[in-house]
Amino acid sequence: MKLVILDRDGVINFDSDQFIKSPQEWLPIPGSLEAIARLCQAGYRVVVASNQSGVGRGLFDMSTLNAIHAKMHKLVAQAGGRIDAVFFCPHAADSRCVCRKPKPGLFQEISMRVRRDLRGVPAIGDSLRDLQAALEVGARPMLVKTGKGRRTLEGGQMPAGTPVYEDLADAVQAILAEAA
Repeated sequence: MKLVILDRDGVINFDSDQFIKSPQEWLPIPGSLEAIARLCQAGYRVVVASNQSGVGRGLFDMSTLNAIHAKMHKLVAQAGGRIDAVFFCPHAADSRCVCRKPKPGLFQEISMRVRRDLRGVPAIGDSLRDLQAALEVGARPMLVKTGKGRRTLEGGQMPAGTPVYEDLADAVQAILAEAA
């Protein structure tokens, strides 16, 4: 099974330092929905792994998060794609959970649910914690410059050999070219 793991905020949709707290605030980055559709049409399964500490902080509840994800699923479907599953950590940053990236819990859960070793699986994110979580399970981290990506790149702590792309569309183009 061909699989790609995506972070949500800053990769698929525009991010906000104030959190994405409603479906109205969830706005796709141009080209991201079509990029997901291209992956699906090439036979990839697409899953999302996302920290959603706004739930743990009380900024929004689970029904709101579900509504945000329903909008995301609908817009991806309208573009001709599909997100097979969304895995998220609802805990606040000071929680001692194992699922909040950079910890590997979300990725381990994905591996268990899809019954696949994640070694070499592309994992596209915009922050250092996305890359670290991917590395922890042997996935292949890829950075996009959207969202927090430029700040991450300037931070200088990126794992050696991590490829950098302008946006999700650019990263997907590279994945599909490599697979061809």
